[in-house]
Amino acid sequence: MNFALDSLSSLLVAIGLLFVGQFLVARISPLRQYNIPVPVVGGLVFAGLMAFLQTRTDVRLSFDTDLRGFLMLAFFAAVGLTADLGRLKRGGISLAIFLVVVAVFLVVQDAIGTGMAYLLDLHPAIGLIAGSITLSGGHGTGAAWAERFVEVQNLSGALELAVASATFGLVIGGLLGGPVSQFLITRYGLHPEDGGQTETVSPAEPVDIIQAGPVLITLFLIVVGVVVGNALYDLFKDAAVKLPNFIWALFTGVLLRNLLGIRGLYRVNEESLNLLSTLVLWLALAFTFMGLRLWELLDLAGPLLLILLVQTIGTAAFATFVTFRALGANYDAAVMAAGHCGFCMGATPTAIANMQAVTERYGASPLAFIVVPMIGAFFIDLLNALVIQGFLSLPIHGF
Repeated sequence: MNFALDSLSSLLVAIGLLFVGQFLVARISPLRQYNIPVPVVGGLVFAGLMAFLQTRTDVRLSFDTDLRGFLMLAFFAAVGLTADLGRLKRGGISLAIFLVVVAVFLVVQDAIGTGMAYLLDLHPAIGLIAGSITLSGGHGTGAAWAERFVEVQNLSGALELAVASATFGLVIGGLLGGPVSQFLITRYGLHPEDGGQTETVSPAEPVDIIQAGPVLITLFLIVVGVVVGNALYDLFKDAAVKLPNFIWALFTGVLLRNLLGIRGLYRVNEESLNLLSTLVLWLALAFTFMGLRLWELLDLAGPLLLILLVQTIGTAAFATFVTFRALGANYDAAVMAAGHCGFCMGATPTAIANMQAVTERYGASPLAFIVVPMIGAFFIDLLNALVIQGFLSLPIHGF
């Protein structure tokens, strides 16, 4: 039996998925302790249910997830609205450092994959598939390279391996970042420089409270960010360097926040912004997990699974001992280490969810929410393509 749910019914399912995640996080202490994001918890439960229906029954469900695109743009516009350039300018060097760290890790990731493939007597291309092609590149990059491997090297089953590997990475990326960041924060006694959420507000400072008016204005600014971001994307889509549309939404949010502040026209209500950004990100991730084909992992070959497990260990170790230290070994670095785990195993939204789960507990990190999306959403694809081509030029790959 096949059931196709329309957009409204799919939204209802997405909200229910989040309720499940909230319920479990509130009642299972390890999920709270290790900062596992609510949409990841609820999404995995839902994906498990879909896998059961797929493998054990004749019930098939399909969902309309078109809202996900708007929700992700809205989230990045909201991220831009959090960016007070006066606070961020001192951390600009972090972007360059993180870029180098990410480039180095892509090489490490493919070296692990290629080395494990050699040890397991597998085709070397499988090592790349279980490396940065799918883990840092995601499903789209994995499918594109798998097609090329089939054409050039007649590697049978490459597409199935790529989809399964990318799915594994998406799941692990959402589970790994929180524990890594938690370890770093507790091990080194880290806290936000400005005191984060525990900072006492002086009587002279205005206190943000959630009211309909500020929420409506914040929602208006977010939608403006999406609309203007889309317009700029269309305007510059034929430029030599093509930026993704959500980067334009993020830039628009940054400009709105700082132009309004400089002119003294409006001070963004932080509580309203936090509320709306959390809701749109949770819903976007819920739609992502609704499309997760978890049952494909059930057919994952043992050797490939072993490679992916080693990749997971390597990712955690690199984020802990390299990413964290290179970025300054402070609270922002710990948050960005969680984000690095998210996008180098899964995707940029997963990275953001990891960081959000950490900052909700320990305090804000505006720098992390600018640096990580920029690297994870744009530069990662360019760097990844260069690293993959470099590995394919090695004699063992025969390209």
